[in-house]
Amino acid sequence: MAVQNLGPMLNAYPDSLGGTLSQIVDFLESEQVRGAFTSFYILPSLYRTDLDRGFSVIDYAINGVIAKEEDLSRLRALGIDLKLDFILNHLSVQSPQFQDLLEKGDASPYKDFFIDWNKFWAGCGELNDEGVLVPRQEYIKDMFFRKPGLPVLVVEFADGTKKPYWNTFYQQVDTDEQGKKRYLGQMDLNIHSPLVLEFYQNTLKTLAGYGARIVRLDAFAYAPKEVGAKNFLNDPGTWDFLQQITDMARPYQLELLPEIHASYSEGTYKTIAQKGYMVYDFFLPGLVLDAFEERSGQELKRWADEILTSGMETVNMLGCHDGIPLLDLKGLLPEERIQSLISTLVGRGGFVKDLHGAKNVYYQVNATYFSALGEDDRRMVLARALQLFFPGKPQVWYLDLFAGKNDYAAMERAGAGGHKEINRTNLSAQDVAAALERPVVQRQLELLRARAKFPVFCPQAEIDVDAQGTGLSITWRGAGQTASLRCDFSDSSFTAAIREDASGALLWQLSQ
Repeated sequence: MAVQNLGPMLNAYPDSLGGTLSQIVDFLESEQVRGAFTSFYILPSLYRTDLDRGFSVIDYAINGVIAKEEDLSRLRALGIDLKLDFILNHLSVQSPQFQDLLEKGDASPYKDFFIDWNKFWAGCGELNDEGVLVPRQEYIKDMFFRKPGLPVLVVEFADGTKKPYWNTFYQQVDTDEQGKKRYLGQMDLNIHSPLVLEFYQNTLKTLAGYGARIVRLDAFAYAPKEVGAKNFLNDPGTWDFLQQITDMARPYQLELLPEIHASYSEGTYKTIAQKGYMVYDFFLPGLVLDAFEERSGQELKRWADEILTSGMETVNMLGCHDGIPLLDLKGLLPEERIQSLISTLVGRGGFVKDLHGAKNVYYQVNATYFSALGEDDRRMVLARALQLFFPGKPQVWYLDLFAGKNDYAAMERAGAGGHKEINRTNLSAQDVAAALERPVVQRQLELLRARAKFPVFCPQAEIDVDAQGTGLSITWRGAGQTASLRCDFSDSSFTAAIREDASGALLWQLSQ
């Protein structure tokens, strides 16, 4: 099922602009912004959540504090469809299902809803002093770990007994004055449980009811688990599981966007595309930065040509709620170019994110895209133009739109591990109003409105990309119109224009 709405997609938390989703809708309804976006990716603090800024879901009800059902109705009235997250691998400790399990133990209908660590690894190792089964090395030598130590959270039941459960991602244990423990954590789901499959089905129905057209499958590659396997992107288990979810989503006409970071050389993006799914273009952010540093569009052309030749459907981006992905470029750019890019971004105030301390395992730099570009307005506007003319559906991080700078104060407030907050600044209504007066914001909005308005940017369009010297050109032809972008990386100059094919009349133009 081809994506018909290729218009720009805003990306934000519900409280990113003014403090509530209602204020973001006000922003989208405003005269300065109306018509710039046709979609909105709302991050999962939209739901009832308790940890990891939304990715630890208690349930998929609208949280009612920073977002309400009527906000979604207003978005639908604007003709804006949604991209929403479905976190397949885990639910919060505070979810009704896990709380019922803690209270009732084996008498709970949810006793198999989550993964009892010791039961999963029975016969494969020995218990340690905390009662956690430690698998023998032969079973976990190839396993992929997101954090140091075994991925478990030991919880205490109402009767005082304790049991470890599989916990791939975040956890937090607090003790009150009476010594009672309160657990926070993202507890892995047992995808073989009929109740989990029923939960998946009901969630997809709920998201479609909210107005979702694209559902981002977060952490899907961790969900299928087997003894002795890598337990990340297991093959064929991951793809069999993804097919199950696809079958569930089909009645609701949802497009699924499997979210996964893997190097270009591994070819995972190709597998996802060949199986008929949209591909998250995690390559574009680094390639655009590289093009500015190298003053060449050759690698952008090469990647665009691959997208077009293969027919893959992509959602592309510059910045996002996570860091700027650079691991993905391995095999697409020479290693020394990646290292040079990392050094440049760190020199501009970014922070390298390595996977649980292993240097260069996870090439991600936490920075705003504007700061990564050297806080250069001309580069920011050209980067946006490149994204909007590149093949795919463009997703726009709100802070990039406002040319936001690295937020070191937010990092400090977040403490250890708070590097991601560098690019998650919540803007007040006054901040937004002031930013809308800046030319770097106004020019991005003009580009966005053109991308949303003109029918040339359609799935049936023919796209040509050419790179010569320090220049790059991208041309779309469709719906009786031609849209062209000509740019030069040596001085960040560009001309973007849209013409009527029949008469040659100029319909729109923007230059710098």
